[in-house]
This record gives sequence, C-alpha cells and structure tokens, in this order.
Amino acid sequence: MRALHKENHLIERIGWLRAAVLGANDGLISTSSLIVGVAAATNASHEILVAGVAGLVAGAMSMAAGEYVSVSSQADTERADLAREKRELASAPAAERDELAGIYERRGLDPETARIVVNQMTAFDALTTHARDELHITDMTAARPVTAALASAATFTAGASLPLLVAALTPTTGIVALEAIGSLLFLAALGWLGAFAGGAGRLRWPSRPESAGWWARLSDGHGRTPPRSSKE
Repeated sequence: MRALHKENHLIERIGWLRAAVLGANDGLISTSSLIVGVAAATNASHEILVAGVAGLVAGAMSMAAGEYVSVSSQADTERADLAREKRELASAPAAERDELAGIYERRGLDPETARIVVNQMTAFDALTTHARDELHITDMTAARPVTAALASAATFTAGASLPLLVAALTPTTGIVALEAIGSLLFLAALGWLGAFAGGAGRLRWPSRPESAGWWARLSDGHGRTPPRSSKE
C-alpha cells in the first residue's frame, strides 16, 4: 500500500507568527527604551529594574488584550460574511453557482468543466466551497483571537526579558550604552528566528527589525542625557 504524502506548510503558522513577531519586537524595543530613560534619570539599580519589570507586565497584558480585540474583529467579520453567504445560498442558489463557476473559469477551467466542478463541490459542501473559493476563508487561515493573544503576550515577555537581563547584569553607569548595543544585537537575533519560523530569506530578514530598532533608538532622546544621582 502506498504511503500517504504529508506536507507541513508554513502558512499554517499564520495564526500566531505575526502576533509573535510583533510581540517580541515590541517587548524588546519598548522595554529597552524604558530602561534607558529611567537609567538616564537615576543611578539606583533597583528603580531601573522595577520600572523594567512594570513595563514588561503592563506591556504583555496590553499586547494580549490588543491582539485579542483586533483579531476578534477579524473573526467577527468572517462570521458575518459566512452568515451572509449561507443566506444567499438559501435564497439564490442558482446565482451563487453562477458566481462560483465564474471564479473557476477565471482560474483557467473551461465553462463546461467549471459547471461540473461547481455542481460536485456544491453537492458536497456548498458553504465551505464558497467560503474557500469566494471569500478565501479556510480553517488554516481563519482568525484565532486566543492564539494570537497568547502568542503576543508570551513573545513580548521573552523580548522584554532580554533588556531586563542586561540591566540586571550591568553597572548603572554602563546601562545606557549597553542597552542600545544589546537591543540592536537582540533585534538581529529575533530577525533570524523570524526568518526561520516564516521561511523567509535569512540574510534579508534581520534588516527589518534592525531598521525599526534604529528608528526607535534615534527617537529616544534619553540616551543623550547623563545619569543623575537618585539623591538629587
């Protein structure tokens, strides 16, 4: 008996990969900028670390909530379109078959073959067929709010932990410089991880987070301010 051919497609990761990349980069950039800002105002290491931890917790919760709400909006739109398509299939089945046949003809089928395909696919599962071929909604790409929220919160926490680790291990006088250098190195590492997970060109990917990081660092004016004593 011939073994079944099984493929694992990268598109299956679309439900969590975008949120994960966004969360990791946001956690790294926002937390490192926060730490640099606080370090520019005080030499007290505990104050710097407390601010960083607070930023991590608040940011992770904010990312989770934001992803859940935004992706839920997408899921609501998908459900509304599916409900509308279900009503149209019940009220105007012939028009829906004509519409589907036109889609298949534009994809290269001749009219006769398109009609045969429409009749067979509609008899099998009309709503799923229209969702896939007309609305481009499939189980693989459908919105998943909980998955996106968890991925974003988890990767934000991981990304924010890196500048926190640098702050914990670095003397306060060197935090500003090492946070700037470390965040750019960490961004490059995240670019490589994103390239691996998404199947993109690994030499091209690091340039994206690196560019975003440079803009974030340039917009952060705290690094130009010398640290002041916490007793002032």
